[in-house]
Amino acid sequence: MQFEGIWTPIVTPYHPDFSLNEVALAETVELLIAGGVHGIIAAGTTGEYYAQSFDERVDLARRIKALIKGRVPMVMGTGAMRTEDSIDYAKAAVEIGADALLVATPPYAVPTGREIALHALAIDRAANLPVMLYNYPGRMGVNMDEETLDRLGRNPNFCGIKESSGDINRLHMIGRDYPHLGLLCGMDDQALEFFAWGARGWVCAGSNFAPEAHVALYRACVLEGDFTKGRAIMSAMMPLMRVLEQGGKFIQCIKHGLTMRGIEAGPPRKPLQPLNKDDRRALEEVIRTMNTVIAAIEGGKI
Repeated sequence: MQFEGIWTPIVTPYHPDFSLNEVALAETVELLIAGGVHGIIAAGTTGEYYAQSFDERVDLARRIKALIKGRVPMVMGTGAMRTEDSIDYAKAAVEIGADALLVATPPYAVPTGREIALHALAIDRAANLPVMLYNYPGRMGVNMDEETLDRLGRNPNFCGIKESSGDINRLHMIGRDYPHLGLLCGMDDQALEFFAWGARGWVCAGSNFAPEAHVALYRACVLEGDFTKGRAIMSAMMPLMRVLEQGGKFIQCIKHGLTMRGIEAGPPRKPLQPLNKDDRRALEEVIRTMNTVIAAIEGGKI
């Protein structure tokens, strides 16, 4: 499986009482597919998987799969602190009919490269599905190092990696030494650099509410090879990237961005709190400006 294009880690829309907003979930899936995304990821960080029970996560993934109706692939996250729990999520993904798995390092334990590889291989044995690895040391405490990648690279199921370390040297290392492992941008403010180093995919939370902008950058850089246009689009997106990557209000911003599109994504689950009025106003201005500039670039006016 090739993880190419824009992959959206879909939010979990909630009612004020934190129950699932089924209508908003369906509206979000339709927005994403109409906006041109190439795949949807259930149970990612943006979907607040860490704040959900096993049954909630599996039920949500099943609903998302049904809503997609085969129009784009669905990846299901297996993130958990225990390998046994990740295996249970992987088995559920097979039962649901997920097209691939998202496999991250277990948080808090700080495993070695060998231990991370054994964790991932155990999940693979339980499911035998294509796997997108997820390297996110900022939340997991450790990188998927060369030992991890060497061990997993022998297995054809491990066919992609979402790289979210923010370390440009890791981007170079993966792009140069692991060309067989499909590289996906996982650090939004480095998307242009990822594409320049051969990445053909981008897992981007902001595509929940701005799929058109993210698809435009992918199209310019990857499909058209026009990095001059890509730099112009990326420049227009950078203020949004700064808002999303700073301040610890990532999920709240994504959900408010969806609200701006007329979809009531609701609050984040506690301990997170919704954006305050000033933060909402600042985000709205950034998004409006970005959309205006990108529309002008796409229309050949800039």
